Amino acid sequence: MALQETIEQTVTGLGYELVEIERTGGGLLRVTIDMPYLSNAQRFINAEDCEKVTRQLQFVLEVEGAEYSRLEVSSPGIDRPLRNEKDFERFAGELIDITLKAAIGGAATAGSSVSASRKKFRGTLERTCGASGKPAWQIVWSDEPSAKPGQKVSKKRIPAPLQALGFTLDEILQARLAPVVDFKGRRSRPVADQSIEK
Repeated sequence: MALQETIEQTVTGLGYELVEIERTGGGLLRVTIDMPYLSNAQRFINAEDCEKVTRQLQFVLEVEGAEYSRLEVSSPGIDRPLRNEKDFERFAGELIDITLKAAIGGAATAGSSVSASRKKFRGTLERTCGASGKPAWQIVWSDEPSAKPGQKVSKKRIPAPLQALGFTLDEILQARLAPVVDFKGRRSRPVADQSIEK
C-alpha cells in the first residue's frame, strides 16, 4: 500500500481529515490534519489530537516498514492550504489568498485598475455560475487601503469599488486562507439562518 494511502486511511479512521503530507530530505515526515467539515460544529485541532494521530501513525508506519527519521503531526494553522473542490466549498465566504499559475493577461478589462501581470490576489471567496452553467469560483476584493489605527475616516469618502476575478481550480498555483489574527479570541462563524424572535 502506498504511503499516502496508508496515512490517509489512518487519519480518517481516527475521525480527522488529512490536509497534506510533506517529506523533507532530512527524513522528516510532516502530516497536517484538520477536523472534518461539519456545518453545525466548529472545533479546532489541539495538542491531544496531534498526539493521538502521532501514536497511531508511529505504530502503522512501523508495521508498514516506512522509512522516516522523524514524524511531525500538526494542525493546518491560520493559513490553511485549500487543495480541492471540497476545501473551496468549505471555506466559501472566507478571506483567502490565491496565486495564479499565469498572470491574468488579457482578462483585465479596460476600466479595471488590475495590472495584466498580476498573479496574487486577496479577497473573499465566492461560488458563482460559470458561462456554461457549471459552478465556478471567484474572488472579490477592494483595493482600498485599510485605515491605520487611530486614523479618522470621513463618512463622505466614497469607498473603492469592489472587483471580482473568476477562476477555475486548474488555474490556481496556490490557495490559502488569509492569515487574519483576532486578538479578542476565536469566535464562531455567524450562522445566517438563525434568528432571534422577541
